[in-house]
Amino acid sequence: MKSLKDYLKIEELPPKLSVFPLPGALLLPRTQLPLNIFEPRYLEMVDDALSDNRLIAMIQTQSEKKDQLFKVGCVGKIVSYSELTNNRMLVTLSGVCRFFVEQELEVVTPYRQFQVSYKEFSNDLLKGFDEENVNREKLQICLKKYLDYNNLDVDWESIKNSPTELLVNSLCLLSPYRPEEKQALLEAKTLSERNEILIAMTEMSMSSEGGTEQIQ
Repeated sequence: MKSLKDYLKIEELPPKLSVFPLPGALLLPRTQLPLNIFEPRYLEMVDDALSDNRLIAMIQTQSEKKDQLFKVGCVGKIVSYSELTNNRMLVTLSGVCRFFVEQELEVVTPYRQFQVSYKEFSNDLLKGFDEENVNREKLQICLKKYLDYNNLDVDWESIKNSPTELLVNSLCLLSPYRPEEKQALLEAKTLSERNEILIAMTEMSMSSEGGTEQIQ
């Protein structure tokens, strides 16, 4: 069944994707993104995806031009959904692989579809790729400073037991940054690079408010 398929090679992924453009919504491989779907065109998109391969592409719109999309997004697989009253659906996507937009297609569907390429992101299909190069200790120090500065708490036992890839990518999803900054996290070539970008953004955020010194 297509809906149960695990993708092991980028050649197995479809070259054409239905796209859900949403500013500030970040999806990364093996992370989960909940969505509240209510617009008729996107309800139709979800319905079509559920009857096919369950894949939907997430991509951000640019701040200056709302109809202009960034060039890199991430395709996700619908892993759960529930139909609600008032023509709404709650959908959870699990990230599969990033993609590069090649061109928009002329379609009859009310939602947009694009020709895409995955060749730059083949390592996205490898669970835990580049984990060994991530400075996890530096990330945890930065996270602690950020939480202390904002008077927040977290289950540190869960943090310590989380796989490095999941920890870095989940913190990126939860980060309170602008779409352009989240796009930089998305487009990072490796997990270790994404980790360094996240730390730098967090340091800048706190230092601009007089919260911390740079972490070495």
